[in-house]
Amino acid sequence: MKLHRTVKYNPELFNLIPLINVLFLALAFATLGTTFVVQPGLSIVLPVSSFVLSPQRHPQIVSITAGALPTIYFQDKRIEIEELEKQLSRSKVKDRSLIIRADRAVPYETVSAVMNLGLRRGYSVAVAATSQPQ
Repeated sequence: MKLHRTVKYNPELFNLIPLINVLFLALAFATLGTTFVVQPGLSIVLPVSSFVLSPQRHPQIVSITAGALPTIYFQDKRIEIEELEKQLSRSKVKDRSLIIRADRAVPYETVSAVMNLGLRRGYSVAVAATSQPQ
C-alpha cells in the first residue's frame, strides 16, 4: 500500500528555523546586557582619578547630572534632596555605603550637600571617578 502526502513538504521552512533561533539569542543577549548598566539614560562625565574604588557591599548610588539646576537621581528616580534624606534614613543595611556619581560640571556645593547628608545618616561616602579621560 502506497501512502500519499496531503500536505506538501516545503524545505524553505527549515532554513527559517536557524534564523529565528539566532534572532531570539540576539534579543536575549540584548535584554540581559542592559541589566548591567548602572543607570541607563543618564549622561554623566565623571572626573578623572588615578585611584580605584574597591568593591562595595550593597552600595546606594546617587547620580547628579549637570545643568542649570543639578538633578539628583536615586534608585532610578528623580528626587529632591529633602526626599533623599528620608530615603537614606529608611535603609536597614548594616554596612552602608553611598557612592556619588556626579558630573564634572556639577557645582561642588551640591556634591558636598549630598556627601554631608550621607555622612549624617551613617554612610561611608565615596565619589565615583574614572581612571581614563572620557
